Amino acid sequence: MFAALLLLASPLVLTSPVVSGGALAQAAIAPKEAKEPSVGQSAARERQKKCGAEWRALSVSDKAAQGPKWPQYFSKCVKRLKQIKA
Repeated sequence: MFAALLLLASPLVLTSPVVSGGALAQAAIAPKEAKEPSVGQSAARERQKKCGAEWRALSVSDKAAQGPKWPQYFSKCVKRLKQIKA
């Protein structure tokens, strides 16, 4: 019983791997390399911008006719823009 009280009274010592502060600071400060988007990613982003601008320009009744929610409208818009490009 006395040993149990000593265990409860003593501070817990957790073991963990030690990482030096300098290495941690260097990792936080070092900038990540900026990757250029691929041609496909750039084209997808442009389609998203065009479809988003069209969606915001539609009135409520037009949105209901085109597809009442953004995902449905976006899917149709992307297909349309890809057909125009091809």
